[in-house]
Amino acid sequence: MSTTPATTDTTAAGGHLVDVEHLRKSFGDHEVLRDISFEIRSGSATCIIGPSGSGKTTILRSLNALEIPDSGVVRIGDLTVDFAGITPGRGGRLPRAQREQLAAYRAQSGMVFQSHNLFPHKTVLENVTEGPVIVQGENAAEAAGRARDLLDQVGLSAHVDKYPHQLSGGQQQRVGIARALALRPKLVLFDEPTSALDPELVGDVLGVMKDLAAQGWTMAIVTHELRFAQQVADQVLFIDGGVIVEQGDPRQVIGDPQHERTRTFLRRVMEPI
Repeated sequence: MSTTPATTDTTAAGGHLVDVEHLRKSFGDHEVLRDISFEIRSGSATCIIGPSGSGKTTILRSLNALEIPDSGVVRIGDLTVDFAGITPGRGGRLPRAQREQLAAYRAQSGMVFQSHNLFPHKTVLENVTEGPVIVQGENAAEAAGRARDLLDQVGLSAHVDKYPHQLSGGQQQRVGIARALALRPKLVLFDEPTSALDPELVGDVLGVMKDLAAQGWTMAIVTHELRFAQQVADQVLFIDGGVIVEQGDPRQVIGDPQHERTRTFLRRVMEPI
């Protein structure tokens, strides 16, 4: 059974799977995202770096509408959403057509969270098959077969019948990765996937992510693992104060940054203890 990346025939000229244009988001009087625009090529890895509170996670959550931006246009594959037109009606509820549009938009991506978010009462296998069966209506036997393939891919084939509390944090995070891939997304989103792990477990999760990048999965990764970003990313975005300060090849953004704010950030996070 295939565990290869989902593909689309509707990428833009130049091979862009994702186009983000003029994304803005405020929480109260605090403007978190200020006119964010970037592209992600199909089959590439984009790493988003920057200080805490800079807007990195809000960008990621906007890409699958866990946060609804105030304005901006995002295209993933053949589906485009103009968030300026997403407006709640009476009682704060979105109209049916907009709910359906956002549901289709969310289906383009799979999310790997910081803290696993596994169902504690379900086995590893059940956690991975939940989305395909319940949300996507896939045949249970076929979903289980694909789930076993994915769990083998992330090194957990011996743990399919265990429950989350029987796994290490790194193993739980790898289940989270398999669960995201099981939805066959066009885009896989990682929100600081190693930040909650003990240092000795980080390498296993990063190893799986390196394998996914090599296989051609399209990924957007919020991370503080700058060495990993240098090794894996095709593109790095440095975010500060809700704007993209610098973006480009990791050899340039991390290895030879052009902006003083980027240089200051990198000196602080990469200097030896």
